[in-house]
Amino acid sequence: MDKLIVESPAKINLGLNVVKKREDGYHNLETIFFPLMLSDKITFVKSDKLNVNTNSDILNKLTNNLVHKAIELLEERTNKNFLLDIFIEKIIPIGGGLGGGSSNAAITLKTINKIFELGFNFSNLSQLALEIGSDVPFFLNPVPAYAESRGEILHSLDMELPYPILSVNPRIKIDTVWAFKKINPSKPIKSLKNILSKDLTDLDYLKEFVTNDFEKIVFQKFPQIRDIKDKLYLHGAQFALMSGTGSTVYGIFSNLQKAYWAEDFFKSKYFTFLHNPFNKGSIT
Repeated sequence: MDKLIVESPAKINLGLNVVKKREDGYHNLETIFFPLMLSDKITFVKSDKLNVNTNSDILNKLTNNLVHKAIELLEERTNKNFLLDIFIEKIIPIGGGLGGGSSNAAITLKTINKIFELGFNFSNLSQLALEIGSDVPFFLNPVPAYAESRGEILHSLDMELPYPILSVNPRIKIDTVWAFKKINPSKPIKSLKNILSKDLTDLDYLKEFVTNDFEKIVFQKFPQIRDIKDKLYLHGAQFALMSGTGSTVYGIFSNLQKAYWAEDFFKSKYFTFLHNPFNKGSIT
């Protein structure tokens, strides 16, 4: 196998509670990961040297992005060199709370394991993924999941959201390290674990009980992100929330027509992606 082209999906967080600061410097949290149809595309071709490029000037200036970290980790563990031409077609906004970098890293782990027949099982890959980042393990098997601890303890959910989801990104890059330094962890009043038995397709219920602890911090520094959430509600969303540490805000709509109208409003100014469960998503 000399060449593989692989989709690298995005996610949103249906709620995000930061519960406790850990002694190792990380945080315990709880969230529900939900995959989107939005994806980067990564091409892996065997070569005589390692070369990683993207269509993103921002990433091309970095000498050690998460894909590089994934490769370096595999080389350390196997004492092998992986000579590949890797091209990442970036579509997922960088620093937008959609997990694009983590997804790219997870896909890199899986694909190199497959191309070079390394023999790592899912548990092995999950341990490696966690060394790269807290939400990287999710992208090894990106299905709806309740996540706890750092985000690596995953419980798959038999869950579908039969609604269109409009993601709006204002092209603001949020520094995740900054966001976690600012957060004040606390035991959630409304734990996501306690609502898993409820009907998560009830959008009014989501609006009442599901929150993101990072919104207060991010909205204070970047009021235009709060404005996006407010305008999603004004344009018909029944539930809206910031994903991850931002800057993407998504709205869940009861029908496609309302989602299309909202998309028309936002797309001239922002990156938008409409996740349509009845068809493929649209990007503007």
